[in-house]
Amino acid sequence: MKHMLKTIAIAAVLTPALAHADDVTDTLESALKAYQEGDINYTLEELEYAKQLLKAMKTADLAKFLPEAPDGWTREVSTEMSAGLAMMGGGSGAEATYSNGTDEFKITIMANNPMVGALSGMLSNAGLMGAKLERVGRMKYLNQNGDLSGIVDGRILIKAEGADAAVMIPVLETIDHRALEDFGR
Repeated sequence: MKHMLKTIAIAAVLTPALAHADDVTDTLESALKAYQEGDINYTLEELEYAKQLLKAMKTADLAKFLPEAPDGWTREVSTEMSAGLAMMGGGSGAEATYSNGTDEFKITIMANNPMVGALSGMLSNAGLMGAKLERVGRMKYLNQNGDLSGIVDGRILIKAEGADAAVMIPVLETIDHRALEDFGR
């Protein structure tokens, strides 16, 4: 009960700050009203829904880091990734598929997921273990049979897969890796 009161108090404080996010604000206000009326189950449902809305906003922010399609290619951004991340410990994710009609590859960005933290240690020591690394701007990406994986700030995974590394690297170079470091802080 103490935890729920703390959550509702935080929601009440955040509500004015999130006035631009009408669905979130309305949901948090609904949760607070339900709590004041003693309807704990509905309060929990509304708080969970507010959490989903906020995660969707976070995912939309992360999708801004997906590169534009190169000339002659198309990009299709997927909005389904966050649901899968919930089963892998949470976090935010964005994904895009790039196609030129004959070839296709995918770039995935995952942030603040426990799995990314575990991979971070492995990737940072990949060169010492003799793994093949590719330089992408100032970043180093692990090349595993053509799939490229890089870690930004120890908590954000960028993965490119499905095409030759020579095709994907120029697209990865357009990601603002430095700005990505500030994501979620």
